[in-house]
Amino acid sequence: MKRGRILAVVLALLGVQLSWLIAPAYACGCGAMVPYPSQRIAVSSEQSVLRWDGRQEQIVMRLTVAGDADRAAWIMPVPHRATVRLGDPALFDQLAAAMAPVHRTRHHFWPQNGDWPFDSRHDGVGPAAPPAAGGVGVVGRQRLGPFDVARLTATDPAALDTWLHEHGFTFPARLRTALQPYVDRHWEYVAVRLAPKASRTPLNGALDPLHLTFASDRAVYPMRLSRLARTPQSLGLYVLAAHRMATRTTIGGAQPEVVFAGRIGKPGGALGRLASGTPYLTALTQQFPDPARISGDHELRRAGVDTRVQKVIYEDRLREVAGIPAWLITVGGGLAAALTAVTLVVVRRSRRPVTPPPPVHSPPSFPPSAPIG
Repeated sequence: MKRGRILAVVLALLGVQLSWLIAPAYACGCGAMVPYPSQRIAVSSEQSVLRWDGRQEQIVMRLTVAGDADRAAWIMPVPHRATVRLGDPALFDQLAAAMAPVHRTRHHFWPQNGDWPFDSRHDGVGPAAPPAAGGVGVVGRQRLGPFDVARLTATDPAALDTWLHEHGFTFPARLRTALQPYVDRHWEYVAVRLAPKASRTPLNGALDPLHLTFASDRAVYPMRLSRLARTPQSLGLYVLAAHRMATRTTIGGAQPEVVFAGRIGKPGGALGRLASGTPYLTALTQQFPDPARISGDHELRRAGVDTRVQKVIYEDRLREVAGIPAWLITVGGGLAAALTAVTLVVVRRSRRPVTPPPPVHSPPSFPPSAPIG
């Protein structure tokens, strides 16, 4: 059952564009996926990890789906021959933990909301094999749980479309045109469909991841098939490499945003195995308001500097001294000092001896003058 969900991952990838814990209604970023006729499938989230060491690339994808579809098919172009296996779901939990925000305390002097004498709370958040005669070559066919996986080469998109339909991989007619650029560049393809089961149940919930590995001298994330999407798309991608990575262009979308960048140390488990030799994690998000404008695949290159980026959640605290707000001590101390100074001045003046005023002298008196005459 668990592996059946994985195939659902692949299946969900045709009407869904690459997204990463963002919004529903995608158009498969790393490929294209469709349910069978009269059935529907919706992708509520997609997580993708790209690991590149300069010679080899690995892509691990996991989808969370809902709907009534019990069968679906998915196709993903790859620049070189790929191997496919089931991935480890624990990888994504470890990545989330590695990217978790750091919590820091930030002190302030004057009271804010939540500090006495105010009564509301405020927390701040800081910053190939040769093709067959018919134009299609079958490199390999394998079962992964309920998934039927075919690895193909093709020199003609029409022949590829015909082969897919003849072997139970049902895709829309317009996919033929979308695949032409990959045929021209001699890429290969990984096609997946959910193998028939006696008891058909809808594909729902988080599917087991699919893990693809292929040789590549550049880090590339296939995005061209996302042009098939009819609604705005969101891209979310974890990139593991030796250094911080950045996209070369926007390929028709908004400017990508780095939500995390940094070395992840030496984790154990699935992340430790995948990140061995590529310890620098870069997490990118990007919006595609108009998927029809997507001009190609994402190629990633080393960023200019390995600057760390991580969300910080600040807890604002009022600065205190021995449990007493510093501002209250300062203001109260200032007022006390001023009052003391005034009191001292008054006391000193009250104790100063009073100098009596000088005596007032009356003018001298003269006897009345005798009349002359």
